[in-house]
Amino acid sequence: MMLKMKVLLSEKKKHVILFLWFGMILQLLLCACSEDTSLSIGSTCIVKLNTEDQRQLVIDNGIVLVTLSIPEGYILGISYNGIDNILESEDQEQDRGYFDVVWNEPGKLGMFQRIHGTQFSVITADENLVEVSFLRSWTPSMSGTNVPINIDIRYIFRSGDSGFYAYAIFDRPEGMPAVEVDQIRFVFKLNQNRFNYMAVSDIRQRTMPTMRDRQTGEALDYPEAVRLTKPINPQFRGEVDDKYQYSCENRYNTVHGWISFDANVGFWMITPSNEFRNGGPIKQDLTSHVGPITLSMFVSTHYAGKEVTMAFEEGETYKKVFGPVFIYLNSASSDDSKQSLWSDAVLQRSQEVQNWPYNFPRSQHFIPPNQRGTVFGRLLVQDWYILIFCFYHNVKFIFFCTNLISFCFARYFNGGRFQFTSAYVGLALPGDAGSWQRESKGYQFWTQADEKGYFKINNIVPGDYNLYAWVPGFIGDYKYNATITIIPGGVIQLNSLIYNPPRNGPTIWEIGIPDRLASEFYVPDPFPTLMNRLYTEPRRDKFRNYGLWERYKELYPNNDLVYTVGVDKDRDWFFAQVTRNIDNKTYAPTTWQIIFEHENDIIIGSYTLQLALASAADADLQVRFNDPSVYPPHFATGHIGGDNAIARHGIHGLHWLFSIDVPSNLLVKGKNIIYLRQSRAINQFQGVMYDYIRLERPPII
Repeated sequence: MMLKMKVLLSEKKKHVILFLWFGMILQLLLCACSEDTSLSIGSTCIVKLNTEDQRQLVIDNGIVLVTLSIPEGYILGISYNGIDNILESEDQEQDRGYFDVVWNEPGKLGMFQRIHGTQFSVITADENLVEVSFLRSWTPSMSGTNVPINIDIRYIFRSGDSGFYAYAIFDRPEGMPAVEVDQIRFVFKLNQNRFNYMAVSDIRQRTMPTMRDRQTGEALDYPEAVRLTKPINPQFRGEVDDKYQYSCENRYNTVHGWISFDANVGFWMITPSNEFRNGGPIKQDLTSHVGPITLSMFVSTHYAGKEVTMAFEEGETYKKVFGPVFIYLNSASSDDSKQSLWSDAVLQRSQEVQNWPYNFPRSQHFIPPNQRGTVFGRLLVQDWYILIFCFYHNVKFIFFCTNLISFCFARYFNGGRFQFTSAYVGLALPGDAGSWQRESKGYQFWTQADEKGYFKINNIVPGDYNLYAWVPGFIGDYKYNATITIIPGGVIQLNSLIYNPPRNGPTIWEIGIPDRLASEFYVPDPFPTLMNRLYTEPRRDKFRNYGLWERYKELYPNNDLVYTVGVDKDRDWFFAQVTRNIDNKTYAPTTWQIIFEHENDIIIGSYTLQLALASAADADLQVRFNDPSVYPPHFATGHIGGDNAIARHGIHGLHWLFSIDVPSNLLVKGKNIIYLRQSRAINQFQGVMYDYIRLERPPII
């Protein structure tokens, strides 16, 4: 028996050795860059650059092989895991993987331009790393046809990476003409026959329709939205496809892409930092969409409008690095490839974030880790009227007041300063409070404070900044009163910073939650013939469905929304004040009412209506008190907004705050009505989304 066990163990040992040898041989084969390629130390593949063809460049790191055009820098093909080309070979060579901008001369229409290099160069090339450059330099002869910026597109290939890095350097020396830039991005168009499953987040992923399905579908109110009427896969019949349904806030837009089930391969766009994107952490932008297409958006006017355009004056100089981003490819066994490929991409995202800022880009304009700075401190919120209201409102109930005050102190008060949680704190170019959400030229660096208000912002590019913050649960924007200058390797410790959110008196009533979103309000179900089934489950981003603006007329067929304070709840407030469709594509303004009782005598002085908007699209909001026809209105925003968040299925766009002075003679003891009229009504996409409304009584002291 013992001899038999030894023989079995010996046979098992031989099988293990054979298996290990087979694995080593397989690894060597996978790492072989070509038939004549040697291996570097550690059995990792060297990176090989082939420039024998004067019109094409081939870079192979043993895992991924990429073919680019010379000198343009178009990505013609990506070979991986036995697939000859991940990209769509049927597309023209300049339409597979490329870099583009949308720009215009001031006062003229925008134009789309693929950037193609005119000068190719190898920045560095050894067995561990290759970086190549495709430079397009602007000259006066290009006026009117090419964006007046020198643009250097770079690609980096490293040994052992299952993918490659891409970034772009923008440079405007003195003497260039004025220009406005609306969009900057990388684009990858994948093989249509292979990639049909898209993932944007843990819960936003699904099998997708095809481009052919869109081409045979029914066009809706704008070109991006199509109702699928003759899809190849019948499960999509009747659904709406729209690339804006897959948008994402910058802070969450870190990994997205496509999966090919027949090859069990994933293609992912990983963005390790938001520092080079425009508009701050909560700006929304595109990700991946039907094509199959994957984007890396650096700058856009999506969900913001021309207010975030990069506008350069004549002669204005500029330099900035966009990226690098990581184009990651992975593979899996046939068992549960969907989950394993996505989980692996998320893990790789975490690794890239941990490694940021990278130490391998060779551009002198990309600031390495040891040349960046740090700012840390603590931000506290001071909202004194929480306490003052305790005294004022309970002056006749001393015992109750004492307990209530004790609660206020215990919950909020610490040394005269109220603590808060979840504050967003960031650095951006100097400007007014809140200007960061409209800022597109410079770098931005953001973090979220801990539960005691402490924050630390790392890896800041040297330069001059203002420190900004906004706090969920409080209105307004904070700005530190001094310019912060970051020097290479510098560390700045700030004292405790105090934010006094806008407030002129105690709260009488409030509607909504001050979080810059309209998500707490009522979002209707989509029309059954205009839904995206990804968003039909309860509480799952229902606002991303198409056509919700048309539900308003159905819910309020004869009269506009009326909200009664103390009776109605947030869910009784429609998520967007849109125009009213009166048939034949004719639209009318809408007037909403807020009814409230002022039980006590009117206090002589000025009341305040704090009105925060989560979005505005070609709107003019007029506010009247107890007189719906008074002209001019007691307050009007004027013509504001171009974020188009209603049409593009966003629950917010740019944030607006109006502190409206309300003379006491406009109110009465008893029943009062505030009329909110959105007066512009040319189309169905005009309107506003509310974030928060609060009426304050006059100051007590």
